[in-house]
Amino acid sequence: MTRRSSTRTPATVVPEPAAVPEPAALPEPATELERLAGWVDSRTGLGSFARTALRKVFPDHWSFLLGEVALSCFVILVATGTFLAFFFVPSQAPATYEGAYQPIAGSSVSSAYESVLRLSFDVRAGLLMRQVHHWTALIFIGAIVIHLCRVFFTGAFRRPREINWLIGFGLLTFAIGEGFTGYSLPDDLLSGTGLRIAYSVLLSVPFVGPSLAFLAFGGPFPGPAVISRLFVFHIMLLPALLIGGISAHLFLIWTQKHAQYRRPRATERNVIGQRFWPTQALRSTGLFLLTASVTTLIGGLIQINPVWLYGPFVPSVASSPAQPDWYVGFLEGALRLGPSFEPTILGVTIPSVFVPGIVIPGILFGAIALWPFLEAWRTGDHAEHHILDMPWDAPRRSATGVAMLAVLAMLTVAGGNDVLATTFNVRVEDLTDALRLLTVAVPILAWLVTYLLLVERAKSGDGPRRVGHGREVRRTTDGGFEEVDLG
Repeated sequence: MTRRSSTRTPATVVPEPAAVPEPAALPEPATELERLAGWVDSRTGLGSFARTALRKVFPDHWSFLLGEVALSCFVILVATGTFLAFFFVPSQAPATYEGAYQPIAGSSVSSAYESVLRLSFDVRAGLLMRQVHHWTALIFIGAIVIHLCRVFFTGAFRRPREINWLIGFGLLTFAIGEGFTGYSLPDDLLSGTGLRIAYSVLLSVPFVGPSLAFLAFGGPFPGPAVISRLFVFHIMLLPALLIGGISAHLFLIWTQKHAQYRRPRATERNVIGQRFWPTQALRSTGLFLLTASVTTLIGGLIQINPVWLYGPFVPSVASSPAQPDWYVGFLEGALRLGPSFEPTILGVTIPSVFVPGIVIPGILFGAIALWPFLEAWRTGDHAEHHILDMPWDAPRRSATGVAMLAVLAMLTVAGGNDVLATTFNVRVEDLTDALRLLTVAVPILAWLVTYLLLVERAKSGDGPRRVGHGREVRRTTDGGFEEVDLG
């Protein structure tokens, strides 16, 4: 029998079809803003700078915001000052006031004074803008002074920040000049009294005084061109110097490593705090809005510099009592306390106002400006410092700073000796003699008391004071976590 062989045909294995990859999602088209940013970055390289700038770390302490308060005030001053410049007429030409304020209606006044009255009573929101501008100027200079005090008492002016100290002090000087020129523009009786004092101080400078006074006033007091020249200084020259100084100040802060207070993990080579974006940027924005709100509230509720009550400036009349804004009160006091002594040198008589009006402020301001170099020379410390001192770490420096503030405070009090004499019913001559003695004695006493207290504080401490308390979560070597007390 023939056997048929049966061979089984092997099954064909059909492979499963390969998974077809899904097409890659197309990138979303760039927005116009992104294309513009890319175009600018490809031509300027600002993208890398912006990324670095946004990651810059700022120390997290409230005292570092004092400078930002001053910067916010400067922005407000520029905005309100621009509004006021639209309506102010910087001219001493005679004009007849025919505005809403009836007690002066029909009077012949200067064009500058007439425009200020019209701005106050006839321009919508004009009085509010004037008062916000004036109050903000006072806060602006005050914020700079407090900021400089923070820098001084913590030793933040030491190497490598001596240049920034000089710039900051220059900004204070420019701000005082900006305040005085703006205060003098309305051409009212009170500001005219201040200009009379300024003219006398300029005139007292030996040899060149008459030329300086003529250049500033355009002739003998009251001068036919003083308002227009003050206007140029107020809206052009001094703002340009302030903007340049602020830019240089911020540039140095940005390029140098920021100083910081002693705290855990803080060293001379790092900065512990918050990055510029988003924390510091949002904090600065909020501070600006808060500053603008406060200055607007004060300007809307509290009257300041009511020039319509003082009346227009008349050269033969002086207002009394006449008190300047607080930031030049020390100069007023120095002039009132100055002795009646006029020596003759090389045939030139030195007026009695030269020493209190030029020499004493020059010595005070010069000592403050040069202090970083004087301290480095005295101590021999020329190393870089990025960790700030506390006041008791340098008791001599702190005591000297308190003594300087005491001198300025006593001079400011002396600037109101006529008001104090009337208030307390004493002779102004006796009060002036007492203030002369106190202006010398109080700073000496303040230095001694401050020094002794800070020395005792330094002795009682058990090590460097740490700013900031709390707890920190750290990773352990075995992968867990632990809490560490930072107090």
